[in-house]
Amino acid sequence: MISNQLREAILAPKAREFAFGDDDFEALRALVKELTGINLSDQKRELVYGRLARRLRALRLRSFAEYRDLLASDGGRELGELCNAITTNLTSFFREAHHFEYLREQVLTPMAANRSGTRRLRIWSAGCSTGEEAYSLAITVLETLPDLRSWDVKILATDIDSEVLSRARRGVYVADRIRTLSLQRLSRFFVQRHTPREGLCYEATPELAALVTFKHFNLLHPLPMKGPLDIIFCRNVIIYFDKDIQRSLFARVAHLQRPGDLLFLGHSESLFKVSDAYTPIGKTVYRRS
Repeated sequence: MISNQLREAILAPKAREFAFGDDDFEALRALVKELTGINLSDQKRELVYGRLARRLRALRLRSFAEYRDLLASDGGRELGELCNAITTNLTSFFREAHHFEYLREQVLTPMAANRSGTRRLRIWSAGCSTGEEAYSLAITVLETLPDLRSWDVKILATDIDSEVLSRARRGVYVADRIRTLSLQRLSRFFVQRHTPREGLCYEATPELAALVTFKHFNLLHPLPMKGPLDIIFCRNVIIYFDKDIQRSLFARVAHLQRPGDLLFLGHSESLFKVSDAYTPIGKTVYRRS
């Protein structure tokens, strides 16, 4: 049998490397909300500690109090690292595949068949992370629209995290990241490489990379584009925002789209009680009213 002393030792909280009190968490939570709009619930306390403890080690700080002092006194240089550390970047090629099938069958294929229609297409991937979504959009376009030289297609991909954007611009992925791609797509749109850092990896071809422009952007800031945007993918982003921030965002986004333009959200997201400017037409697919 386990003694009471041993049981208490097993169940006792793991000693922290850095003291992390309620005042630290509340101050950092408020700052993250102000900077990014992300709502960090009480359940995210351990996540905040774990990710920011790495910054304390890198900066050779002794406490979260010192880290908070640095955030307030270094002219904003560490704020970007704070945002990079906190934001979540879960993504994959053709994640939520039904959206890309909808785009292909309901939007791009009819556009290709309409010879008298527009040859202009603008797509925004908001919260693009390491680029898999944006490149999946580009692959879908290249596979569906014939003779792309006669089209004016641009895909803008944005994210608040400067580190993941740098990786997205490189367009280089290790084998584990491209496992959802078919061999046909892999051979057409990626070139096998071997680098000292990644080992065996796959790099986006110039044809694929040329369709996508990656830019740093915070969704809380005024939208830098004028539109109109035919397609917006804003998936698994607003789940971290409260309703007021969601309403403000889509009030601005709606001005970038014309009636009939499409908005795609993540599988657990909705515009219910958020925006009347869009009508649901499919599984987390919305049409501008």
